[in-house]
Amino acid sequence: MVVRDRFMPCPCCSQVVYHKCCKPYHDGALPDSALLLMRSRYCAYALGLADYLMNTTHPDHPAYNPDFVEWKADLLNFSRGTNFHGLKILEFVDGAETASVSFSAYLRQGEHDSTFSEKSTFIKQDGRWLYQAGELAS
Repeated sequence: MVVRDRFMPCPCCSQVVYHKCCKPYHDGALPDSALLLMRSRYCAYALGLADYLMNTTHPDHPAYNPDFVEWKADLLNFSRGTNFHGLKILEFVDGAETASVSFSAYLRQGEHDSTFSEKSTFIKQDGRWLYQAGELAS
């Protein structure tokens, strides 16, 4: 998806416009915290930025796929088939090398409510935060 309106609200629900919120990360800046990475990943899903999602996923994550062509197609299919209605941060536990973010993502796929809550684990590797794992809340 191409973002044409520099005053578009950021899909991560930060109440900040996209070009001042998640866009710098999508353009290559490194998020200073796992929370910023998590928000920028939600935004990347909403905007169909599969390369960003692949580049910010730790190789130990179960969804990591070394076949980047296949993985990118899967991510783009998910993004195109999903309406992203909101993100609510429930808890952020910061750390120097590991951190966690609990959140609810409000999604719809067709007529189906696909809302879910997750506790995500992030690892800082070589100075970059990466998404390592996610545990769905019951």
